[in-house]
Amino acid sequence: MSLSKKLIKSSDKNPAEKTPFYFYLILILIPLLFFILLESGLRLFNYGYNLSMWVEVAEGKYMMNWDVSHRYFYTVKSNPTSIKDIFDKEKAPNAFRVFVVGESSAAGYPYLPMGSFSRYIRKRLELNYPDLKIEVINTALSATNSFTIRDFIPEILEQKPDLILMYAGHNEYYGALGVGSQESVLSSTGLVNFLLYMNKFKTTQLIRDILKLFVEVVADDNSDPVSGTLMSRMAAEKEIEFNSEKFNAGLEQFKANMTDIIEMVKDKNVPIIISTLASNLKDQSPFISIESKKSPSADKIFNDAKAEFAAQNFNRADSLFRYAKDLDGLRFRAPEKINTIIKNIAGIYSIPVIDTDSLFASMSQSGIVGDNLMTDHLHPTLDGNQAIGNLFYEMMRKKYILPKNSKEIIPIEHQHQLTSQQFVFSTFDSVVADYRIRLLKNDWPFINPKLKKSLWDICTPKNFIDTIAVKFLLGQKSWDQNIESIADESLSRGNVKGLVEHMRALIYQYPIMIDLYDKLEAVALGFIKKNEFDNAAEVLKLEYELKPNSFCAKWLGQIELTKGNTLEAINYLEESLVHNSEDEQVMYNLSGAYAIVENYKKSYELITKLLKKNPNHAGANKVINQLRPLI
Repeated sequence: MSLSKKLIKSSDKNPAEKTPFYFYLILILIPLLFFILLESGLRLFNYGYNLSMWVEVAEGKYMMNWDVSHRYFYTVKSNPTSIKDIFDKEKAPNAFRVFVVGESSAAGYPYLPMGSFSRYIRKRLELNYPDLKIEVINTALSATNSFTIRDFIPEILEQKPDLILMYAGHNEYYGALGVGSQESVLSSTGLVNFLLYMNKFKTTQLIRDILKLFVEVVADDNSDPVSGTLMSRMAAEKEIEFNSEKFNAGLEQFKANMTDIIEMVKDKNVPIIISTLASNLKDQSPFISIESKKSPSADKIFNDAKAEFAAQNFNRADSLFRYAKDLDGLRFRAPEKINTIIKNIAGIYSIPVIDTDSLFASMSQSGIVGDNLMTDHLHPTLDGNQAIGNLFYEMMRKKYILPKNSKEIIPIEHQHQLTSQQFVFSTFDSVVADYRIRLLKNDWPFINPKLKKSLWDICTPKNFIDTIAVKFLLGQKSWDQNIESIADESLSRGNVKGLVEHMRALIYQYPIMIDLYDKLEAVALGFIKKNEFDNAAEVLKLEYELKPNSFCAKWLGQIELTKGNTLEAINYLEESLVHNSEDEQVMYNLSGAYAIVENYKKSYELITKLLKKNPNHAGANKVINQLRPLI
């Protein structure tokens, strides 16, 4: 065969047929192995943020991770955190566990951390079921939307909830990753949710950080990304026209995520209750009025609504106020179609829905919501939050989503009033909330940023609590540090009620801080040594309310004895013995209390038990000699 024929024959062969299979396997495995090693290395050196949803804050206790919001915020600094509800890592057999999901309204803004509707529900459950472990965990974050909730749900379901409550929908446009948000990265809902899944990996954080650094280097924008309120910083597209492509994209985003959320929850057979949204209709004019050939201007419709309201044509006024809100180009308030989507999805999946929108209308003058129930454009007042909590609770009762094998101990007609009376909220929280709203309305979009006043002009302190509130908003000390300093200052000024009020809030927020109970006991003993029994009782009753134990029950019983309130004393002393059956002082005093009410048999039995324990107890020997003739 000639050389040319050999070359032709050789060239007819397919070189790929000789390539081993493992060659392609190696081509695939090399980049995969690279990313596995990179991810492992980043985790080993603890690169970036811990983005897990839960962190252990004490032995066996979980709290929502304060860094978890870094999953959703890439450019905005000072990320929001939860209100830091604490719950057991392992769910107790007698626990009733409720999770709340949502945005700033659900978190209780501006009354953070104490004023949310979730805290109302927690208190009402605690009052009705004192023998159960009540856990109401609020996962709501400011400036987030349905993307965040959808991302949270699988990790919430892992914690074995008995119920999930949702109040969300206002932030679909400007919440993190929303279609008009500063943090928007992709237009496809599916791709955004895939990105959120990938955010759980350290490699994704590294890529994000590299891109962020590159953008900062090449950007020409000299604006300060951290100036102003979080609300003012989140809006990228400040004009989204009614029924425009962006407008409809926000609705589709909400609908798709809500559908996924409900299906995930239903798949685990966990009850869920969702709510419609309320907005400030009457007292919040449109932020941006767009001149358009397709629709009238928001300002014109709003003025027409005010005219109809003045003429007492309230049904017409309500329709126009709602239309003006929908025409508002700056989409901080949910359009009416969001509530329609909520009701439709609830109907499709047979989900209970509470109608907060209708409730607030029924509580408002002429049926139109304004500043009576809203602190600003959409955040409910404290009364409004408690009304939402009451509405959720009533639906829980209606649908039998309450602790099983237990009964409410308070008659239904008294529950709301009693819960509102015992709702834990301090003067400091009230001042901070007022200042937060003042500062919010001292910035865009409520005013021209050029007209902004300084914080000290807006928040003028009149007393030491006001001063501490301003410093807190400036980032000086944490909430708990400021609350405790107010309690200490109240004590130094002889203001026992102020001490008790703020210690109650602090312990209710952080019940795992054992040293706080020790502090209460030390203060109570200080008053007892000075014979200031009324002040001691105030402090002891707080500890008894929050965590009944032998110490507070014992001293409350002894104080009641000194006042001549024998029956009340007996109740406290008996409870003290339940906690500590070996306390000789309690046994002695309780035996004496029984004798005073002529229950000589019980008195004799108890004093006999004391003498078996301590035959040399001088007081007990005298008492038993007095009791023998009476038995």
